[in-house]
This record gives sequence, C-alpha cells and structure tokens, in this order.
Amino acid sequence: MEEPGPSAPAPARKKLALHWQILIGLAAGALAGLVANASCRTAEEAKALEGFSRDWIRPVGDIFLRLVFMVVIPLIFSALILGIAGLGDVRKLGRMGLRTLLLTVLLSGISVVLGLTLANVVRPGDGLPEKRRADLQRLGRPQKGTEVHVQRARESKPALHVIRDFFPENPLQDMAHAFDKTYSGGGMLAAMIFALLFGVAVTLVPARAGPLLGVLEGIFDVSMVIIGWAMRIAPLGVAALIFSLTAALGLDILKALAGYVVTVILGLAIHLFVVYSGVLVLLARKSPKAFFAQTSEAMLTAFGTSSSNATLPTSLRVADGKLGLRPAVSRFVLTVGATGNQNGTALYEGITVLFIAQVFGRDLTLGNQLTVLLMAILAGIGTAGVPGGSLPLVGAVLLSVGIEPEGIGIILGVDRLLDMCRTVVNVTGDLALATVVDHAEPRVTPDTTC
Repeated sequence: MEEPGPSAPAPARKKLALHWQILIGLAAGALAGLVANASCRTAEEAKALEGFSRDWIRPVGDIFLRLVFMVVIPLIFSALILGIAGLGDVRKLGRMGLRTLLLTVLLSGISVVLGLTLANVVRPGDGLPEKRRADLQRLGRPQKGTEVHVQRARESKPALHVIRDFFPENPLQDMAHAFDKTYSGGGMLAAMIFALLFGVAVTLVPARAGPLLGVLEGIFDVSMVIIGWAMRIAPLGVAALIFSLTAALGLDILKALAGYVVTVILGLAIHLFVVYSGVLVLLARKSPKAFFAQTSEAMLTAFGTSSSNATLPTSLRVADGKLGLRPAVSRFVLTVGATGNQNGTALYEGITVLFIAQVFGRDLTLGNQLTVLLMAILAGIGTAGVPGGSLPLVGAVLLSVGIEPEGIGIILGVDRLLDMCRTVVNVTGDLALATVVDHAEPRVTPDTTC
C-alpha cells in the first residue's frame, strides 16, 4: 500500500489591512465609549468612568501618540534638509528648477489658504456644547498654570519681532522647547526655518555634503521605522483614544468629527478640480477634462496606496505615455514633487489644526493662523510620502499655536480615509505641475544642417 505523501502546507491567512484594523478599532472604541457614557446615571458614576478612562484606557492611546511625537524633531530636520538637497545646487537649478520651486510654493500656499478659509467659514469644531468642551479640556491634561503661560505666549508682538523669532539664535534651544507651550520664542517654526536654511547651504557644498546627507537619510529612515512601529499599535491606540472621548462626550464628538471629514473632503475636491483646472488652463493651455482622463490611473493608484512614493513609478509612466511630457522634465518634477509638493497634505493640516482648536474652544488669532500657513507650507516639503507620514507634523503645528497635541487623537480614526483622498490631490498636483513646467520649457529643435 502506498504511503501518503506529506500534506501540502495550508495557505497563509491573509492579514487584514492596517486601515481596516484602524477602522475596526475606531468603531469598537466609539461603541464601547457610547455605551459607557449612556450607562452613567449619576454624577458619581460619571466621575468613576472618567477616572477609569484616565487611569486605564487613555495611557494606551498616549503610548501610541508618544511613539509618533518622539520622532517629530529628527523627522522634520532630516526630511526638510533632504527635500531641499534633492533639488540640487540652488545656483545650478536653472529655469526649470526655479519654476518648479516657485509653483510648488504657490500651489501649497493656495491649498493652505483654501483650507483655512473653509475651516473658518464652516467651523466644523464649533458644534460641541460648552459643557462637553470643558470635559475635553480636562482630557487634554493641561498642566497647572499652563493657560496663563499660553495666553502670555500668544500676546501680540510687533511685526518685526515676530519675523525676528523665525530665525533662531540657538536652534537647539528652539528644538528643545518645541513641545513647550509656554515658550515664547520661535519654537518649532524656528527649527523648521533653520532646517530650511541648512538644506539650502548643503546644496552649495555638494562635493563635501555626501557623508552628511547619508547620516540624514539614516535619521529619516530610522524615524520612519519608529512611525511604522507606532502604526502597528494604531488600532489599539485609536480604540483607546476614541473610547476616552466618546465616554466623556457622547455623540457630540462624533457629530463634530463628521463635519470635519466633510470639510476636508470638500477642500480637497475644490483644490483638485477647481485650482488645478485653472492652473492647467492658464499656464499650460491644457484641457482639464483631458488631463484628468489621462491621469486617472495614477489617481486611482494614489487612492489605493495612500503613498506618493509608491505611486511615483505609475506617475512617471503616465507622464511619459499619456501626457506626453519630456522625460527630462517629468523625472525631475515628479521625483521632487513626491516629497516636496504635498498640496493635499498642506490643506489637510490647515483644516485639522483649526478644527482641533475649535473643538478645544480656542480662537486662533490672525498671527496664529499665519504661523499655521507658513508651517503647513514648510511641512509640505518635509512630509514623508507614506501612509501616516503627516501625523507627526500635524502635532508639531498644533504645538506651535499652543494647542494640546493630544487633540490629534480626535482625528486618528478617520485619518486613513483622508490620507487616501489627500494623496490623490498630492499626486495629481505633481502631474499638473509637471505639465505646466513642460509647457513652459522651450523645446530645442535639432540642428539638421550640415
């Protein structure tokens, strides 16, 4: 009788995608929090629930947030310098490089202004009742006396003093105080300006900057590994954070969150279909209908991967094969744009900071909003083109205007959907920028004379 052969190994069970895990964590935490909130009949029960949430649930979410925030400084410093250095020697950028840089800043600026305008008009975070807002203030765990110091830090300064503080006297001091809401100096914004200037200086000594850039690339990669670890526990962290919120605030916080999602998607849609269409018509004489049809493959890839970097090969193929752009232009613009032209992310960060400020009952002054504008534009240069890469920078912008960074926990559960949407805007913006630059660059006619 023939011996039975070894059985074939069972096929490996396909792991549930991270964004689905986060969504399940959001739903489970929200449902548990709502049930706990509804079960409290007396003030004593509500107080006991608050203590349980603060002592046993919230720390799990805090561990996730701290894993993200611990790499804010090294990530911003390395990413900004590498983003600028990727442009090459500023003295040799030439017409194409300068045009790309100016258009990148212009489009990023328009996107942030659009986001801030929508957030100020729609005000999605204002629907929270005053009592719920007071509960949220307690959840933010402000330190004793912090409000007085924050108010002092927000006091208006003469315009030249504000501009002076953008340029740090001691960059390490500003980095050390980047998380200190009572610090009245430049803080995170000054640290970003220093990194920006440092990156420009690096491009001027390319022959000697190789080892330094290698170190910075290592710092950036290590920072992204730590963020990857944080994202692995994101489902549990999101569940803990949303439980803490819904247990204290009930359905009110979910209603405000829905308004925030609609506002962000509306802003992204306007920038995608209105701003880009206008830029294509005015600067490239290109039909928006034809452009969106030709770039649909890259847009769908961006939506599915939530990563500008992962979409880059598809974008290059679309630029050469469907848009008919010259490879010399498309390769330069799209490669730089994958990390340096993050219009959708900049818009999202502007709306997110104002939304969280509104939820906490903080009215940001014009000066605060100008700080958000500048930081969001700079963050667009330094945002990693990978899923979740913008979260540390949102925390950094929050800190710069005196908002509790724990507020980022409010939006974590829906961030994956918004990440997919803003990546579409980022990638489409890169292709639109490449189309404009290609149209503007003169075509060299081959010399056929003998």
